[in-house]
Amino acid sequence: MSILPRSSGASTGTKQKSKSGPTTFKTFFECWLVEQNQHLQDLVAISQTSTEEQSWCPVQKVLDHYEHYYKAKAEWSKQDVLAMLSPSSWTSTFEAAFLWIGGWRPTMAFHLLYSKSGIQLENQLYHLIHGLGKGDLGDLSPSQLVRIDKLQAKTVKEEKNISEKMAKYEGTLADSCMVKLTHMVSEMMRRGDGYEEGVGVEVEVEVELAMELKKERLKEMLRRADDLRLKILKALIDIMTPSQGVHYLIAAAELHLRIHEWGKVRDGKRLSSLT
Repeated sequence: MSILPRSSGASTGTKQKSKSGPTTFKTFFECWLVEQNQHLQDLVAISQTSTEEQSWCPVQKVLDHYEHYYKAKAEWSKQDVLAMLSPSSWTSTFEAAFLWIGGWRPTMAFHLLYSKSGIQLENQLYHLIHGLGKGDLGDLSPSQLVRIDKLQAKTVKEEKNISEKMAKYEGTLADSCMVKLTHMVSEMMRRGDGYEEGVGVEVEVEVELAMELKKERLKEMLRRADDLRLKILKALIDIMTPSQGVHYLIAAAELHLRIHEWGKVRDGKRLSSLT
């Protein structure tokens, strides 16, 4: 397996473990979560004390951290795209139920923005009445909202396009090639031609080739989905002021980390009840 670049901004312990590259994506992801939690703490501190100018570098640092995640994911998908699309070992079953092509829906970035903006706007009504703003997402200007609306409309189209292509490709699992191949193998098994004992070597090769071809297209679909996710995150942050970007990234990290933790706890309780 390819050695992935070490996560930027990692703690000393994480760096030491990562010198030769994590052995599994789960290991990488767990280290990445630790770093995300540290970034969250830094962002919260910055949101309370820093100026617009001081907020820019921390925002860029977090965006770089997200970009590193998607680069790592792309590298691992070359080895095992199926695991990337069904990440049961490093996500909770609750999280997995809401996945769209191996990750979050790009349009969810806008739902998060509007939810947090509404909450912060409600919390600062008194200040707004007196002409005072806090520089958070409750202070989005009319021009910013217009740009966000246009970006959302474009994102909806791109997400829909990828979804339709994915649905069309999923249908190829029952194409004539696969139906013919599954029937041929089933017939061999019924006749007792030794397929199960490995006699049908040529058929085994044909089956493996057919499955590999399916996986190659899945890699492309995952790449397109992840590219859109990262592109939309960067585009949204670009519309915001640095301070607003800090507040948005805080909300994104809190949502991700807390849902991940709650899901893992829930899975742990479920497994305990079965033993």
